[in-house]
Amino acid sequence: MSLISKAERIFGRFSIPNLSLYLIAGQLAVFLAIQFGKLDPTAVLLVPRFVLSGQWWRMFAFLLNPPDQSIWFIGFAWWIFYLMGNALEHFWGTFRYNVFIFLGSALTVGLSFLTPDHSVSNAFIAGSVFLAFAHLNPDFELSLYFILPVKIKWLALVTWVLYALQFIFGSWALRFQVIASVGNFLIFFGEDIVLTARYRRRQMIRTAKQIEDDDPKPQSRHRCRICGKTEITNPEMDFRYCSKCAGDECYCPDHIRNHEHVQGSPGGGSQG
Repeated sequence: MSLISKAERIFGRFSIPNLSLYLIAGQLAVFLAIQFGKLDPTAVLLVPRFVLSGQWWRMFAFLLNPPDQSIWFIGFAWWIFYLMGNALEHFWGTFRYNVFIFLGSALTVGLSFLTPDHSVSNAFIAGSVFLAFAHLNPDFELSLYFILPVKIKWLALVTWVLYALQFIFGSWALRFQVIASVGNFLIFFGEDIVLTARYRRRQMIRTAKQIEDDDPKPQSRHRCRICGKTEITNPEMDFRYCSKCAGDECYCPDHIRNHEHVQGSPGGGSQG
């Protein structure tokens, strides 16, 4: 039994159903509070320096920080997050989906203390949900802004490329967020990726062998009657036909003058 299965037996009753919906509802409440001037936008940012000074709630409140985009993008982002998060919860079960979200959050918070003066976003946690969904449903067709249909595996590929660029050219704070997101993804899918790679490698080997077996071998025109050598196995040899043998009997240079003649009506050809 896996570690997560054992944990589920013990702590499964504490899992939160519809976690994606609660996170979106919390972000919506924060968004409205900010819009009406009831809340300072920086109050829900994760800044480790402030956490160390006693503002411990930031380690949890940053999950409720709404996307910093236009209202239309925020609505689309929430819809995507709910769609994919809800699908993952149905696929994994409530407990495992909770672990995925909270483990990604814990990795993000933990690594953020390596750059304590930088604020940390929850965008990469949402990104890990997107990558997890895309890994499990690569051919799912998503309508961007409800208009442009595109398979999600291509959007995931773009996301991986952006993560790589952010890791290479971004600040250390950004790199640690990428590590947290990718690390969370690999914890859940690393073994599956390795097994899939091994399976595909075996499939490639079997396919190559089958192609090799099915590929018709070139037929030789000259084959020594004694040793079986041909112009294919020994292209350097000059094969001859014996005029004293019945039929067209071919011989290699080693046997053209050293063989028993085939009896019968003499065939055509010359020794040369």
